Amino acid sequence: MSRKLGKRKEENEYASDGENPPKKFSKTDDSDDADADGIVVCEISKNRRVSVRSFGGKIMVDIREFYVKEGKQMPGRKGISLSMDQWNVLRDHADEIDEAVAEA
Repeated sequence: MSRKLGKRKEENEYASDGENPPKKFSKTDDSDDADADGIVVCEISKNRRVSVRSFGGKIMVDIREFYVKEGKQMPGRKGISLSMDQWNVLRDHADEIDEAVAEA
């Protein structure tokens, strides 16, 4: 009676153990609209946006990928939220970044 090493059980193992497979729960979104707490400044591409939102009482510049789920645009994991200090540093160095891009 050997068992496979791993975190998950095969479906047929549940039947032999007398256990039912665990139920899957999905995360729910309390807001009606994913962008309700932010201002979309611009869409960089089809699935990428720049928005300004308040998070934890702080204003953040959010550059993020979005995906469609059940007809709604939802924020993905890929992205970055910049604090106002970080945004100011990036904005102040925009000319240097443009020069580096031109040289590349």
